[in-house]
Amino acid sequence: MVTKQVVFINKTGLHARPASDFVMLAKKYESKITICKEGGEPVNAKSVVRLLAEGIGQGTKAELAAEGPDEAEAIEALAVLVASGFGE
Repeated sequence: MVTKQVVFINKTGLHARPASDFVMLAKKYESKITICKEGGEPVNAKSVVRLLAEGIGQGTKAELAAEGPDEAEAIEALAVLVASGFGE
């Protein structure tokens, strides 16, 4: 299992478009991927509904976790996406 801490820096947080971008990227990987915001429970990172329900806003700290054959690549790609601010 590979994990990485991230901070959402984009002004609108994980609203519909960034959540969709995040899920589309996560679904490119075979590994099971979860996201857990600080103080929360891990949720499926391949579900837009679950991500939106988390209410992840600007400044939210979260842990990405992946387990599977491409876990390291998945975590790195998702962390880069989050660090980019989703182009906002």
